[in-house]
Amino acid sequence: MTGTGEEAFIAAVKPLVDAMGGELLPPDEAGTDDVVLSWGGTAAVAVRLPQLADSLDHILAALERRRGMPLADLDRKAKQEIVRGLEARGAFAVRHGVETVAGALGVSRFTVYNYLNREKGA
Repeated sequence: MTGTGEEAFIAAVKPLVDAMGGELLPPDEAGTDDVVLSWGGTAAVAVRLPQLADSLDHILAALERRRGMPLADLDRKAKQEIVRGLEARGAFAVRHGVETVAGALGVSRFTVYNYLNREKGA
């Protein structure tokens, strides 16, 4: 990081990278799957994206922090809202996504499928 503009740019993208469970790296440490972001025509920072399954765990942990309680302690309506939001984000396209979400919500896979089917039928 050389200038304050570049530092401000990195500070601006950090919350987004943190929210998706990514990692910021110096550009010279970027691997082939990392995304290098430029500022002012110069490589400023590299972003290492998480594996999809890790990203789902990160999203679930963030939801718990936002709600201020374990997701398993939420009422049925709140759990259904979470399932809808996760479906919109593609959580169930991830291998074992239903099982991961069911475990976090303290419900069975069958219940998660019911929540998903209820939405499609409504």
